[in-house]
Parts: sequence; structure tokens; C-alpha cells
Amino acid sequence: MKDNMKKNVLIVDDSALMRRVLSDIINRTEQYQVAGTAANGLEALDVLHRSTPIHFIFLDINMPKMGAVEMLKVMKREKLDIPTVVFSTVAERSSAETIEALSLGAVDFLKKPDNMLVKMDSFRKKIFNALSIMDRSEDEPPVIVKERVQKRERRNHMGRGRLVAIACSTGGPRALQEVVPYLPSNLDAPVLIVQHMPEGFTASLASRLNDISMIAVKEAAEGDVMENGKVYIAKGGSHMRVAHEHGQHVIRLGQEPPVNGLRPYANYMYESLVQSDYYEIICVVLTGMGADGTKGIGMLSQEKNVYVISQDRETSTVYGMPKMIAQSGLSDEILSLNKIAKAIINITGVC
Repeated sequence: MKDNMKKNVLIVDDSALMRRVLSDIINRTEQYQVAGTAANGLEALDVLHRSTPIHFIFLDINMPKMGAVEMLKVMKREKLDIPTVVFSTVAERSSAETIEALSLGAVDFLKKPDNMLVKMDSFRKKIFNALSIMDRSEDEPPVIVKERVQKRERRNHMGRGRLVAIACSTGGPRALQEVVPYLPSNLDAPVLIVQHMPEGFTASLASRLNDISMIAVKEAAEGDVMENGKVYIAKGGSHMRVAHEHGQHVIRLGQEPPVNGLRPYANYMYESLVQSDYYEIICVVLTGMGADGTKGIGMLSQEKNVYVISQDRETSTVYGMPKMIAQSGLSDEILSLNKIAKAIINITGVC
């Protein structure tokens, strides 16, 4: 591919080593080239205001003069809609700012490796994966939704109450901001969320959502007794399951190996609900890469009353997980993001 056909990448990082390493990785690809580098947000905005078009941005969270959050706020004001991936560390300040960056429109984030030179192969793969996420095709063929052979039967087994179980990945933090804050504090169901994230970031996500929501939101902890009107976000780096013990539903966290690189893994959550005592489970699958959730919801639907909502293609950052739900014939509704909270409330009701 000729250079003038390559897509232009801007690297923004106060580390000269990071700028050099990223440039070497990206410039060796056939599809992309580094068209500019900057040591902070102010320099980056200068690059964006030039005539050379920038297609994608890699952006460090903490930088002098102007960090990622402030730069993204300016980009939002100026309507500079450029797919951006941010780099972060697990430090408390960085993780909180990462969640804010995602809420401002960053597509995804990558953890900075402890030793980039030692972990170069892994880091290179993550960069290629990030580029593929930002460069997802807008010309995908329409999704063929598999119709059910028959209406899912209502099962009359004994059970009490309803549960909402949400799965999401890439683009999930931003999508959750369009769902969770619109759920009432007296929702007649507990809400479980598996958002693919490493340890150290889900506490910040839960804190941010709790600050802007009517419903209470927390990072799930081992032994939490689930209550209606509360949201429990799976702890990053831990699998989350639900156990029915002594008449209560209790959250259990596990350290089993990641599945396809994922821990938490949504399929484990859904599979654990087969043994729950809920009468009906509302499964919601939002934006994300891959197919996590499909197997677990399929198994759950064979044993429980389930109602499945999947996010539509148009409002998904990455139409992977919800697409697989739709193509598998599991979706009861395929909804745009702004309609999902209302659908949840209509099904569960309020206390």
C-alpha cells in the first residue's frame, strides 16, 4: 500500500521512548503511518489543527501542560471526532481519569506495560488490536438476525423476583453511562454487570457511575448479598458468579484462569444463574468485541425464563458481542442504546 493511502496516526505521550516505540510499530504496518507526535495535549491540538488529516490517536493519560481528559474535552467542544485509545497505569488517579476519558469518547484504553522492552511482543499485539478496533469497517454487511423456531416457553418453576445481568466490553464504560444513570433507585431487581476490564479500573468505574446515578452502584465484593435497587460491577481481574445460599443470592469471586484473555468472563456469570432462584432474568448485551455472553445466555435460556436485549449496530462502538446474540436467535429485542434503560424498567418494574 502506498504511503498516501495509509491512515494517519497521532501519538501523544510525554515519554520520548513511548513515542519512538509506538512509531516503530505503526510505521512497519501496511495500513498505518505516524503522521505526527506530541509531548502533551496542547502540542497535539496544534497537530490536529493542521491540514494533514489524522485518522486515529494514541493518547497518554497523564502529561504536563494538558493531559488526556482536558484534550478530549477540547476535542469534544471542537467536534473533532477522531477515534482515540488512551494509555493508562493502575494508579488511582490514572484509573479514575481513564474512566473519565472513556466517558468523553475514547474508544478503549491500554495499560502501559511495566517493562515495555521485555514485553514487546505482547505490547505490539495490543497496538495492532487497538488499531483494528479504531479502524472497524463502517461498510459491514447487514446483520442477519436468526429467527427463533418457536417462542421461548415460559417456565412455571418456583422462583422469586427478577434479576438484570449486563455484559459489555469495548465501549462499555461509555455505554453504561447511557443506561445505569437512568435506572431508578427503587428498581425491583438487582443488576449485575460484567465489563471486561483489568484489576484496578472497575472500582473507578463503579465510583463514577454511582456519582451520576440514582441507583446505588458498587464494585462487587466477595460475599455481597444481592439486593434490589443496587448495581454490582464485577471486579476487574476476577470472575463473578452468583450462588444461592440459605435463601439469599450471594456474589462469589474467583481467580480461575482468564478465558480467551478475559477475566471477568460474562459466560461464567450467566451460567451460574442457572442455579439461582430468580423467576426471570433480563440479559442485556452491550457493545464489545467477540462473543462473550452468547454461550452463557444460550445455556440459561434452556433452564430459566429469560428476556434478552441486545444493543443495535448503529449505537455500538464495536458490534461484536451484541451481534453474536442477535445472530444466534437469542434477542427478544434489538435496541438503540438510549432505549435500553426504559426497556429494563418496563420489564422489572419498581418496588
